[in-house]
Amino acid sequence: MSAKIRVAFYKAKGNWLNNIIRWWTKSRYSHAELVLPNNVTWIGISPFLSSKVESRFHLDCDYRNWDFVDLDLTNKQHATILDFFEETKGCKYDWFGMLLSQFLPFHIKRKNKWYCSEWIAYALRISGVLDWQTVKIYDQCDLSPGMLHKIILKQKRKNNDIRKSAKEMEDQGYLQHLRGRLRD
Repeated sequence: MSAKIRVAFYKAKGNWLNNIIRWWTKSRYSHAELVLPNNVTWIGISPFLSSKVESRFHLDCDYRNWDFVDLDLTNKQHATILDFFEETKGCKYDWFGMLLSQFLPFHIKRKNKWYCSEWIAYALRISGVLDWQTVKIYDQCDLSPGMLHKIILKQKRKNNDIRKSAKEMEDQGYLQHLRGRLRD
């Protein structure tokens, strides 16, 4: 069985911190969170709320403030994301790593500290939702919300190309089968 997980990208005006993040990263997004398949449980870390990895219910969310990217996932991938969440729940926001990663040409990762898009990139990568060859976290100094959006869209294009190729091969095989039957 499979389900969908959503990555939510915050695009509303927000406060001064949202504006600084957008300006610095040259992106329309200042924050990101994962929306679980039930569509009301959001998990991640927000500098705007408690500044620690947590889950909460978004029952009254203004969806116009967010862009969503849906990703298919298996039950095993879903369980792995939840395991990763349980292991990192309560970890604090990584202001130091987030800021330094923007100024230095390499990724700064502090143990048990995260920023929103970094946490999501790791959750999706560890679960196998994102392919490690597409999402080379070790090679990304910028894991801002805007960069995460680009990475996820790249993965979706790759997945669509694979599905399209498989469908074309399947269609060609079926056509060959029909040609063979018509000759008989």
